[in-house]
Amino acid sequence: MTTLAEGLRLPTNGLDYTLLALYFVVVLGIGFAARRSVKTSLDFFLSGRSLPAWVTGLAFVAANLGATEILGMAATGAQYGVAVVHWYWIGAIPAMVFLGLVMMPFYYRSKVRSVPEFLLQRFDRSAHLLSSVLFAFAAILIAGVNLYALSIVVEALLGWPQWVAIVVAGLFVLAYITIGGLSSAIYNEVLQFFVILAALIPLCVIGLKRVGGWGGLSDSLESSHGHNFLTAWGGTGIGDANPLGANWLTIILGLGFVLSFGYWTTNFAEVQRALSAKNLSAAQRTPLIGAFPKMFIVFLVMIPGLVAAVLVPKIGTAGSGLTYNDAIPYLMQELLPNGVLGIAVTGLLAAFMAGMAANVSSFNTVFTYDIWAKYVKPGRPDGYYLRFGRLITAIGVLASIGTAFIASSFSNIMGYLQTLFSFFNVPMFVVFIIGMFWKRASMKSGVWGLIAGTTAAMVNYFWIYKQGIIAIPTDQGANFVSAIVGFVAGAVVMVLVTLFTAPKPEAELAGLVYGTTAPGLEEPSPSSQLRSSRGYPIAEGDDAWYRRPALLGWGAIVLAAACYLPYSL
Repeated sequence: MTTLAEGLRLPTNGLDYTLLALYFVVVLGIGFAARRSVKTSLDFFLSGRSLPAWVTGLAFVAANLGATEILGMAATGAQYGVAVVHWYWIGAIPAMVFLGLVMMPFYYRSKVRSVPEFLLQRFDRSAHLLSSVLFAFAAILIAGVNLYALSIVVEALLGWPQWVAIVVAGLFVLAYITIGGLSSAIYNEVLQFFVILAALIPLCVIGLKRVGGWGGLSDSLESSHGHNFLTAWGGTGIGDANPLGANWLTIILGLGFVLSFGYWTTNFAEVQRALSAKNLSAAQRTPLIGAFPKMFIVFLVMIPGLVAAVLVPKIGTAGSGLTYNDAIPYLMQELLPNGVLGIAVTGLLAAFMAGMAANVSSFNTVFTYDIWAKYVKPGRPDGYYLRFGRLITAIGVLASIGTAFIASSFSNIMGYLQTLFSFFNVPMFVVFIIGMFWKRASMKSGVWGLIAGTTAAMVNYFWIYKQGIIAIPTDQGANFVSAIVGFVAGAVVMVLVTLFTAPKPEAELAGLVYGTTAPGLEEPSPSSQLRSSRGYPIAEGDDAWYRRPALLGWGAIVLAAACYLPYSL
C-alpha cells in the first residue's frame, strides 16, 4: 500500500487536538440543526430546493475541495509544475460557466432530482439505468479516495491507526448526512470551505518565505527542473517534451473540453448543489459564484507543491523517501507551529470529509430515486424513500471504506481520479451534449453511447497505454487521450445507432432539447424571481449585476483568461 512517509509525524499538542475536537462538535451541531427542516424525501435529498445562491455556490466549490484538490493538486504541482493551472483556468472555469448558463435551465426546469433522471426523460429506461449504475459505482470509488487519503494522512501525521481514522471520519460523515440530509452536507461544506482556506493560506505564506519568496522559488525550480516547469504552455508543441507529458491539443481537447465538461456538467456530486437552490436564477448562479474562488484556489494548492519540489528536489523518487502526495504533510511538519498546525490538520480533515460527503450524498440520491424507486420498489409512500435514503447512506459509507484501498496503488491520487473521470463522466457527457443539441438522436443511442464511450476509454488506458502499444509519457497524458477516445467513440456510436433506430417523438422532447420549451415550465426573469422570492417589491434598476448569470459567467471567463497570461510564456 502506498502511504505517506513514516517520518512525517506532526508535533501536535493539546491545543491542536482541542481545535480538532471543536470542529467535529460544530459539524454534528449543524447536522442536528438541519434535521428540523427534513420532513420529506425532497428535503433530505435536495434540501427542498430552498437554499440561496451564495450558500450553494460555496458548497459547489467545497464539494470539489477533497483529496483531489488538497493532496492531489499539490502532488500535481510538485510533479508537473505550473502546468497544474490547466486544471483550473481551462479545466474548470469554462465548464462551470457552461453549466450555469446553458445546462442548468434544462436540469432545473425539467424538475429532475438527479442527472441520470434527465437521461430517462431524453432517452429511455436502459440509458437511465446504465447511467445510474455507472454513477453510483463511480461515486463510491471517489468517496473511497477521500477516505483512503484521510486515513494515510492521519496515520502518518497524528499516529492514529488507519482503521481508526477511516472509522472515525466515516462515522462523522454518516452521522451528519443521515441526520440532516443534503442541507447538513451543504452547510458543513460552506464551513469546510473557510476552514480549508485557513489551513492553506499560512502554508503558502510561510512556505514562500522559507524559499526566498516567488523569486527564490522560481530561480530554484528553473535551475533544477528547467524553464518549462514554470510555464503553463512551454514545451507543449506536438512532439515536444514537457513535465506533463501532454501537448496543447490533448490539453485543450482532453482536459479543457472532454474531462472538464464531463466532470462539471454531469457529475451529480456537483450538480446536486445547484439543484438544491431556491429558483432557476439561484441554480444558474451556483456554479458561476463558485467559479470566482475556484480560479484563485489554484495558488493555494500549487504553491505548496512547488515549495516541496524545492525543499525536497528528489520528491517522488525512490531516493527521497517521499511520494508526491507527501508535499502538503511534509510542509505542515516542517513549517507550521502549534495552533496553526491544529488549524491545518482540521482543514485537511475538512477537505477529505467534504469530498466524501459530496459523493455519498449524491450516491444516496441516485441509488434511491433512480435505481430503487424506479426499478426495485416503485410507488411506495414518500416516507419509505426517506427511510431508505438514510439506510443507503450508511451502506454507501461502508462501501466507501472498502473501495478506499483501491486507491492505494496510485502514488498520485489526482491521476487515479482523472482515470475514473475519463471512464465514467466523459461517456455521460457525450450522451448529454448530443441529446441536448440534436433532436434526431434516437432513444436507443443513449445507452449505446454510454457503453461505447466507457469501453473505449478503458481499452485505451488498460491496453493501448498500459501495454505500451502506443507510447504516452505520463499517466496524466494517458488520461487526456482516454477522455478524447471515449468521447469520440461515444459520439460516433450514437450517430450510427441513430441512423438505424427510431427517434423520440418530437412532442416528448419539449424542454429537453436546446431551442424547445416545455409547456407550463417557462421561468420568469431572474429579476422577477428575485423580487417574488424576497416577498417585497424591488425595482428593476436594483437588480444588481451579481444577480445576472450572463454577466457573472462572462466575467469569470475573462478573469480566468487574464490569470493565464503571466504563466503562458
